[in-house]
Amino acid sequence: MVSVEEHYESLLSDVYTWLMGGFDEAKSSNLTFFQNRHITPSSSGIALDLGAGSGFQSIPLAELGFNVTAIDLSQKLLDELRSNATGQSLVTMPSIATNKSITTINDDILNFKDHLSSPCELIVCMTDTITHLKSKQDALTIFQDSFSSLEAGGKLVLTFRDLSAELKDTARFIPVRSDENIIFTCFLEYEPETVKIHDIVYIKKGDSWVLNKSCYRKIRLSAEWVEEQLAVIGFSIEESSNSGGFQTIVAVK
Repeated sequence: MVSVEEHYESLLSDVYTWLMGGFDEAKSSNLTFFQNRHITPSSSGIALDLGAGSGFQSIPLAELGFNVTAIDLSQKLLDELRSNATGQSLVTMPSIATNKSITTINDDILNFKDHLSSPCELIVCMTDTITHLKSKQDALTIFQDSFSSLEAGGKLVLTFRDLSAELKDTARFIPVRSDENIIFTCFLEYEPETVKIHDIVYIKKGDSWVLNKSCYRKIRLSAEWVEEQLAVIGFSIEESSNSGGFQTIVAVK
């Protein structure tokens, strides 16, 4: 068993973009996601992307006109984000004063308030990032800090896999994605508050297949629990929907 950071460093960051269908597909999907919800700058234009990965959310948000702070624990993925964004003149180089639209921060998302100098218009925590936290209390901290960091009328966007219902027997084996060079599957082992995620990746090298494997935990959050906690904090729920196994919640301050 390893930490989330170690899991990404040793295994997942190298195949993360491929796992999401490739950068162009994932970026296009998120651009459509934001456009369909009319998420465009209307006040400060400041957005935070918690768990930014290689830029699937940050880059479309910047293209829509937001100034984005992208935070992630994986420096590998942030380097990939910067590479993806540089060609579009969307990334802020740390040693150069510019007015570009994306600044990358290598840090735990629990520390996001340390990198925010004024209230923001939008906070997104997508692609199952919220379940990578260690506990429900950490999730509550994200919700509470988001509420206090948003402008009036600002939005928090969450997407995550609802792991509250326990799968049984062979249903716990999930073929995630495969092609002629990579086979990615995982096995789920349920605990009362968490799920052990056993990721198993075969990568073809020459005529042989090389096995990579790692195990880490995700927390089990139900959509009902998340909505209830957000409401208690003071958010109103604008959307709660489920598609393709992923829950989407849009909450407004």
